[in-house]
This record gives sequence, structure tokens and C-alpha cells, in this order.
Amino acid sequence: MDRKKFLSTTGVLAATSVLPTNSLLAHHYDNNGLDKLTDDKGTFIHLPLPYNKNFLEPYMDEETLYLHHTFHHGGAVKAANKDSEMIQKAITENNLETVDYWTRKLSHHFSSHVLHTIFWTNLSNKKTSPQGELLKRIEKDFGSYDRLKVYIAKTAKDVDGNGWGILGYQPYSDKLTVMQCENHEKLTQWGVIPLLVIDVWEHAYYLKYKNKRTDFVDTLFSIINWDNVGDRLNTALKLK
Repeated sequence: MDRKKFLSTTGVLAATSVLPTNSLLAHHYDNNGLDKLTDDKGTFIHLPLPYNKNFLEPYMDEETLYLHHTFHHGGAVKAANKDSEMIQKAITENNLETVDYWTRKLSHHFSSHVLHTIFWTNLSNKKTSPQGELLKRIEKDFGSYDRLKVYIAKTAKDVDGNGWGILGYQPYSDKLTVMQCENHEKLTQWGVIPLLVIDVWEHAYYLKYKNKRTDFVDTLFSIINWDNVGDRLNTALKLK
């Protein structure tokens, strides 16, 4: 069985983009190079950063950005490819004793790949603020932008161990929602489309901010690319 057929028959093909490959959102971001997570054969790929490694100075230091993107994100991509290969091997050899282990590992590593890919595009080197439809939705669902900031910052700061604070769009309720994600895949909500992700794994901030996660999260609001968040929302809304 070739890789493309394996991914399709095992359902892993749905994990080759942020959304299933036939969705409007996945098509939009693949075409614009924002969320391209695989090559044409379905192999997970690790794209270069969309900016220089000193682009986010002084808010995020160059060394942290290099290590974070190269070894943590890059390591997750390599691991996800190994996980899918081991699943394929177990199915081909009809030896399913370890397939649950590799399936859990794929969930962890691929989720890391997705969230990191979004994270890099969520950042800029200048202060922006929500505009247009995004601002209207924030005010409707949270009362005000300031209230959302307090909410998502607190959610990210209080993650138990490593994880993420996430602002997403829930198409079933047609509302924005904030999630606290442990590791890369725990406490998620099915169907939610991530719009903004805040990485609070220690490797994201420890060189510059030491153990002061709260300072790092507060600083990130100086470089969040709300234009990118708004673009993600506008594309997600077309699914309705």
C-alpha cells in the first residue's frame, strides 16, 4: 500500500491540513502558503519561518525563535512522519499490538505541527488590534476586546504544565470560544477552528523570560498579528 492510499484509508488524510483537505479553509490557506502542512504525497513538511529570526525582537529573542522553530516544531514534524509510518507498518504486517501507542503519538505530534504553524503567522513585529468582523464578534461574544484579552491571557497563563491558550471559532454555535489546551491535543473542542494560539510551553519563553510565563504572555499582546487572526475568521465564516 502506498503512502497516499494508506493515509486515505486510515483517516490520517484528514490530518494533512488544519481542516480536511476538501474544506474551503484548508484550500484557502494551502493556496496562500499559510498552513501548508504536507507535501503532495501526504508527508508532513516543515516550512521556513515567514520572517527573519530577529523579526520579533525584542519581544521574542532570536535564539529562542531559532531553537523553537528548528528543534521543537521541526522535531514534531519528524516525529509525526515516524508515527504515521509505524501505523502503516503495523497495519501492513497485521500486528496491531502497538498501533494504539503510535496513534496517540501521532495525535500529539501532529497537533503540535498544526498549532506551531498557526503560531508563527499569528505574530508580527508591530502592535495591531482587532478590526472589522473580528472586532464585532469579539464584542458580541466577550463584551469587549479588553475583556477577551484578560480572559485568554488568564487561560494561557494558568495552563497546567505545558500547553496553549487558544481563541477559536465554533461553527456549530457560530461563536468565538477560548480554550485551554494541555500539551498539544488535550481539552480541545471538536469542530473548533483555531484562529489565535498562544504557546506557553517553557521552550517558547525560558531563555528570555526564565520562569515568568505571565510576563511572556502579557508581552505577546504587543506582537499578535490581529490581521492574521481576522483573516482566519473571515475564511472560517465562509464555511457557514
